[in-house]
Amino acid sequence: MATAQALMTAEEFGQRPDPGYPEELVRGRIISMPPPDRRHGRACLQAGRILGNFVEEHDLGHVMSSDAGVITKRDPDTVRGADIAYSSYARLPKGPLPEGYGPEVPELVIEVRSSGDSWRDILIKVGEYLAAGVLKVIVLDPRSRKAHIYSAEQEPEVLGREDELTVPELLGEFRVRVGQFFD
Repeated sequence: MATAQALMTAEEFGQRPDPGYPEELVRGRIISMPPPDRRHGRACLQAGRILGNFVEEHDLGHVMSSDAGVITKRDPDTVRGADIAYSSYARLPKGPLPEGYGPEVPELVIEVRSSGDSWRDILIKVGEYLAAGVLKVIVLDPRSRKAHIYSAEQEPEVLGREDELTVPELLGEFRVRVGQFFD
């Protein structure tokens, strides 16, 4: 007779040793993911560098990589590994970051679509982030070289590689040509 697997909490998930490959906690169950390809890695690095440099230069908050999980749901818990996350000092105070997953959610999440990601799965994550309180989610697609911008209060927007990406309500004068994420 098969026994039911106990659901894991976000706290239990965060206390486990690093398995050496990407994982997320989805509705209390661990989901393993294949390592992303080079184009994904390059777009993540570029996004982190571009956003991180701007945020640091203007002393606005914290920029984190997928090592910083975001709790998007509770009971059962879901912890997503945003490719890039930005939290202003208003949400996550200045200074050393506390250990573990916190109750605060970032204002901005950037997800890079991997070659194996379906739009259905991407949109599920986008919906979770927005429902958890993330204000903007940007999905970068290395294949099409486009940025898809989502918020809870506006229709989605799609920008091409020559378009300028801005997020004035979160990042003031931040401006970047979308193609810079993929060049």
